[in-house]
Amino acid sequence: MTYIASHNNRLAAETSPYLLQHQSNPVDWWPWGPAALAEAQRTNKPILLSVGYAACHWCHVMAHESFEDAATAQLMNTLFVNIKVDREERPDIDQIYMTALHHLGEPGGWPLTMFLAPDGAPFWGGTYFPKHAQHGRAAFSDVLREVARVFHDEPDKVANNRSALTARLAHRARVDNPGSLGTTELDNAAVSIARATDPVHGGLRGAPKFPQCTMLEFLWRAGARTSDPRFFVTSTLALTQMSEGGIYDHLGGGYARYSVDERWLVPHFEKMLYDNAQILDLLALEHSRAANPLFRRRTEETVGWLQRDMQITDGGFASSLDADSDGAEGKFYVWSPAEIEQLLGPADAALFNAAYDVTAAGNFEGHSILNRLADVGNAEVDEPRLATLRAKLLAARDKRVRPGLDDKVLADWNGLVITALAHAAQAFDRPDWLAVARTTFGVITQQMTRDDRLGHSLRSGKLLLPGLASDFAAMIRAGLALHEATGDGSFLEQAIRWQRALDRHYTDPEHGGYYLTADDAEGLIVRPHATVDDVIPNHVGLIAQNLVRLAVLTGDDHWRRRRDDLFGMLLPKASDNVFGHLSVLNALDLHLTGAEIVVTGDDDTARSLLAAARRLPYATVIICHVTAADRLATDHPARDKITAARGKGAAFVCRGQSCSLPVTDPGALAALVRPQAT
Repeated sequence: MTYIASHNNRLAAETSPYLLQHQSNPVDWWPWGPAALAEAQRTNKPILLSVGYAACHWCHVMAHESFEDAATAQLMNTLFVNIKVDREERPDIDQIYMTALHHLGEPGGWPLTMFLAPDGAPFWGGTYFPKHAQHGRAAFSDVLREVARVFHDEPDKVANNRSALTARLAHRARVDNPGSLGTTELDNAAVSIARATDPVHGGLRGAPKFPQCTMLEFLWRAGARTSDPRFFVTSTLALTQMSEGGIYDHLGGGYARYSVDERWLVPHFEKMLYDNAQILDLLALEHSRAANPLFRRRTEETVGWLQRDMQITDGGFASSLDADSDGAEGKFYVWSPAEIEQLLGPADAALFNAAYDVTAAGNFEGHSILNRLADVGNAEVDEPRLATLRAKLLAARDKRVRPGLDDKVLADWNGLVITALAHAAQAFDRPDWLAVARTTFGVITQQMTRDDRLGHSLRSGKLLLPGLASDFAAMIRAGLALHEATGDGSFLEQAIRWQRALDRHYTDPEHGGYYLTADDAEGLIVRPHATVDDVIPNHVGLIAQNLVRLAVLTGDDHWRRRRDDLFGMLLPKASDNVFGHLSVLNALDLHLTGAEIVVTGDDDTARSLLAAARRLPYATVIICHVTAADRLATDHPARDKITAARGKGAAFVCRGQSCSLPVTDPGALAALVRPQAT
């Protein structure tokens, strides 16, 4: 059937909000798929692959400048087969071609603009191209003409680039380092990373500043492992400055993706689900070590934002909120003194403006981003009064043109949120959050699972199958977190079913570890196999942590062997690139130093011990509730102790092959495993 161009292009049939943003472009876009590749081969045209996401500011800029321009679109349609991809819906495609761009010596970013041979192999690319030449960058139309000319007139050059890039993408680097990593190496790495952090503002030195949650967890774990308070100070400083800075939405809750400056003042305004999930997890982790009123408030506000603005009707969470609204970046979030005085009156406005750095000059393009950076730790502030004023301003802000919501539900990002809510529910004593976590888990298992296979993306009733290894990793982790938080065996059973499916369809039998895509997924030019962390922990790092917990929670030697095999493959890579594998090292820390808390019995004492155990920092413990010794592995050091307890409530803190004497006092249990507060 021949496609006839109309007001809408082929993207009108898609469900991704990002693709639908481009359905009315004059560009003759194709969604990724065999039909688009077949068209390129039929016409012998190169492919222009444009990858972005709905909340991406520079994606919008390039769209407005070029993709909505009739002349540019005509040039694209004449010279190329044009494919548009949502990187959140297809992170496998994004990973392949972003890696190719890195091999070309470019730093990367979005929008990603790659030029491919008709078979999908890359030969050149970049990111944002301006419509008109500027700052030494060629105009997009000139780039299009030159790439098309080279493709047709210099096929040898294209073939050489294509072959070199494809070989690099398929290459597995040989690692000669045996990867002997223990607590000493973890401690040394933590010292090195801590030295690279900003002692004033927190986070890594310089700008832009990203939350780097996996790094902050690594530093926190170093504090727990070594009892050196400096590591806790480093991780807590970053969380505090983020929570007081402009990167935090002081009216509505939630954190923006990153700060463009070193102070966490000016955000890149989009809000991503994955960032907020990981930050919530860290706030809960630190609060469970040392109670922090600021972290409690930020957690309550951010969970409130998730439920109010991000929760889809059926219980899953949307992916992101756009940076732009009403044609401008950040317009939804910034204020002027006059606006605030009109809404609050002179006296309340004076108090609010002083507390939140609102001035006539502003701190962002003549407007003010609300922040508390000049007031960090001020105990004298009238917080109840400010809370009332914030509520008034939030109600007024809700009448503004809102940023766009990308409402697709992603299994991996929802898994991160479920885990964070389960942990926060324990740390802050909020059983209502645990109920939200359970509901969301049910949504994913019921609506995004077919037999034992997870899908990746769900919107408008359309489920993208098969899912990715990241979906399994995050949802298995969520199931284990809910099992430890509730004692409900169904969560553990579901986690095991998913882990077995993951092993069947994603294992790399030749090199070890796990591919990102399934063995029965659509064929791509290579099967993605990266192990380094990105904005979320790499799936192999989460899988390693899951296997550590599964081995303990089930007592099954099969999971111990899988755990050891995965570490055997990953640790040499982590030795060569420590910072890129911090999620793996976090899993290793849990394996080497984590405390297994075995609670036996079903009486009030057992319930009190379980409640105390669940309030402990989740990163340092694995909680097993067993009613009989035969629920443990035959060589478990607590088996005889549980038998001796004769069904009465007691807890045993185990590390390696030794366990404590029976504990019946919840306070004593906490003292055995809690890192020292500063």
